[in-house]
Amino acid sequence: MRPRLALVPGEPAGIGPELVVRALQRDWDAQLTVFGDRASLAAAAHSLGLPLPPHLALVDIANAVPATPGTPDPRNAPMVVDALQRAARGCLDGDFDGLVTGPVHKGVINDAGILFTGTTGLLARQAGCEVVMMLANPGMRVALQTVHLPLRAVPDAITAEALASTLRIVDASLRHAFGIAEPTIAVLGLNPHAGEDGHLGHEERDVIAPALARLRGEGMRLVGPLPADTAFLPAKLAGFDAVLAMYHDQGLPVLKHSDFANAVNLTLGLPYPRVAVDHGTALDLAGTGTADPSSLFAAIRTCARLATASARPRPAP
Repeated sequence: MRPRLALVPGEPAGIGPELVVRALQRDWDAQLTVFGDRASLAAAAHSLGLPLPPHLALVDIANAVPATPGTPDPRNAPMVVDALQRAARGCLDGDFDGLVTGPVHKGVINDAGILFTGTTGLLARQAGCEVVMMLANPGMRVALQTVHLPLRAVPDAITAEALASTLRIVDASLRHAFGIAEPTIAVLGLNPHAGEDGHLGHEERDVIAPALARLRGEGMRLVGPLPADTAFLPAKLAGFDAVLAMYHDQGLPVLKHSDFANAVNLTLGLPYPRVAVDHGTALDLAGTGTADPSSLFAAIRTCARLATASARPRPAP
């Protein structure tokens, strides 16, 4: 049986609706149900000259005001958040096997008076669990120890407890969701040259290395802390199943440079698979019909694969 996926277009004034319309033209190894505004989808379909499926599975969450491509309206922000929460609730209740999300506009949602740091945090709070953000493309997987923090706040956020929580989630996800029996995870240092034995920073010596040593005692295969400037060399990457970067812009520029079009954003640790596009709302492209749907297509494929894998019985330890 094909997995049942909830699909949320995201910001209605961005490229999300047209990407979803393009996705609906294809046959997938999944059953898609869209959570969003019917009028926005119809307008995007009309602009693209494409039909909406006659039997579209849609949970219609109507916008407060009509969406104008390229010009987000904070009055529609509550509907964007509601679509995410209702789709995720469907996954938690067992009505869907996975969640695929389009791009949202954090600034517009906050302008509407809704405290919002990102979809990942929203879903984690709703599910009541700790999560890890990972971006992946066909060539690499990069998880993040810290996500949307100012750079000056990052060192204080890197603790032994936080590292242990992140690495346990990444290790379990690689084993159970990706089917890797004994995953190897590369862990980057925070400072240049991974601290150079304490001469360029002490976080590696005092926090990261001792934490990794303890986790190796639990059976994890961890390499590091590694200098970030050489960890992504192809010869080294070939030996890693995932890389843990200490902060957002340490790991993601490399991944996006290597294959931006086919990259996706995964939330590890939720009780269901959640996969998102790896790009923003692209307001400058909204309504032009030129937005590349590759990342959304990759997200649907990835989520369907993970949902199918999670439905299989796990082998006995």
